[in-house]
Amino acid sequence: MRTGRPKAALVVTDEDRETLRGYTRRGTTAAAVALRARIVLACAEGLDNTTVGRKLGVGANTAGKWRRRFVEAGVGGLFDEPRPGGPRKITDKVVEEIVTATLESTPRAATHWSTRRMARKFGLSRTTVSRIWRAFRLRPHRTETFKLSKDPLLVEKVRDIVGLYMNPPDKALVLCVDEKSQIQALDRTQPLLPMEPGQIERRTHDYVRHGTTSLFAALDVRTGKVIGETYRRHRAIEFKKFLATIDAAVPQNLDVHMVVDNYGTHKTPSIRAWLAKRPRFHLHFTPTYGSWLNQVERWFGLLTERQIKRGAHKSVHALERAIEEYLQANNADPTPFTWTKTADEILASIARFAKRTLDLHQD
Repeated sequence: MRTGRPKAALVVTDEDRETLRGYTRRGTTAAAVALRARIVLACAEGLDNTTVGRKLGVGANTAGKWRRRFVEAGVGGLFDEPRPGGPRKITDKVVEEIVTATLESTPRAATHWSTRRMARKFGLSRTTVSRIWRAFRLRPHRTETFKLSKDPLLVEKVRDIVGLYMNPPDKALVLCVDEKSQIQALDRTQPLLPMEPGQIERRTHDYVRHGTTSLFAALDVRTGKVIGETYRRHRAIEFKKFLATIDAAVPQNLDVHMVVDNYGTHKTPSIRAWLAKRPRFHLHFTPTYGSWLNQVERWFGLLTERQIKRGAHKSVHALERAIEEYLQANNADPTPFTWTKTADEILASIARFAKRTLDLHQD
């Protein structure tokens, strides 16, 4: 006995299938259109709307909508319908040319396009170019860095650390440990002008350095509380002192699982000897170039954003006092980070990124 709303009969010709596959592969296709093409291709495999939605990360209603639109209008039904208002002055062909030029070319004597240059090239206004770029989520003025790990134990380390986050061992504390080194005590050369109605805060662009400090921190992934100490240097000697602080702070009936990076001070003979005498301590190393797996790195980012970046510190002591105030405020009302991605999802994402990188640079 069939239940629920009957699905519209879906027929995809070979020509339509090739067109849809082209939308999913071509870099100049809008992300929304590429997703709709994937929905139709999945529906053509005989999958129901719920399965298609689960497979592609959308709702069943969304899958049903684009199934129905394809049945009613074919491939053209996957594009957005005209909105109310005056007729469009920019044709789809011009939009495609702008998107293609943005993705596949650069202006003379420049590394990327600006709205002015692109507008001049096509005889349009900067506003029009900006609107097209926003619609296709293109931001030529921005760039990001990445580094793929070459660690031969990448898979094992990812599974180990994510397993600690998502299924921590019994009678144990999971701590993310790292150092934020060379934090500068900076003071502006002239007094700050505070924010006023209609006027943002203003400060001089130049500054005076008053020295540096380093923060050793251990984030409890379950509670969000942080054990932290500042030192003027960040050698193995200071790391061993910080381990002793952790040892004193954690109840003796609990094991201590620490997520750390591959920094040399974590592996010196003196540190290994200290750990050998304390079998309740277990170190879990992140993959090389995989510090993003260590949750305390995100906490360091919040510390920088909220307390250090815009602070003015006339001495290292003043800087350390500001860090201590942040630690106290954090521990008075801690908020743990919520880890949601499984190890399989992370490894699949890395694999897709690596494949895309290789495909782009193959001869």
